[in-house]
Amino acid sequence: MDGLRRLDALALQEAREAFRRCCGSVRWAERMAKGRPYADEGALMAAAARAFADLGREDWLEAFSHHPRIGDRPARASRFAATRRWSSAEQQSVGEASDEVRARVADRNRAYEERFGYTFIVCATGRTASEMLAAVEERLGNEPERELTLAAAEQAKITTIRLKKLLAEVP
Repeated sequence: MDGLRRLDALALQEAREAFRRCCGSVRWAERMAKGRPYADEGALMAAAARAFADLGREDWLEAFSHHPRIGDRPARASRFAATRRWSSAEQQSVGEASDEVRARVADRNRAYEERFGYTFIVCATGRTASEMLAAVEERLGNEPERELTLAAAEQAKITTIRLKKLLAEVP
């Protein structure tokens, strides 16, 4: 049985939990779990995009709260255990960066949180540590509403990538 059929066959609560690994918004995960079965991967991705588009500020902030800071290994190991392997792989380049770059990323993460009140969200897959550092530095200058919209767009990208990972490993 392929991943989509296994996902469709999960009990409702198991499906909610599986979808929350992709996006931390309860509303999004609930809608996705209740929307099953999905005809194919394209239908799943289209439903995910529609469900995400219907979210609002509080839902996005809830989703953001399910991400560790870029480069924050201790947080990934404890608080974010359900997605630790995924986030470690997504942020792999930060772990391989110089001490100086890692320190600057940590400093900019703190500045971002102080300015906007939530964790810096960036789709880290395929990006170098220097690219993520440049992104956080650039986005620190945004107005709060613009930044929230950009962070939500990055969350949507992460959600799509994680849905594909979920399909590959759903029990």
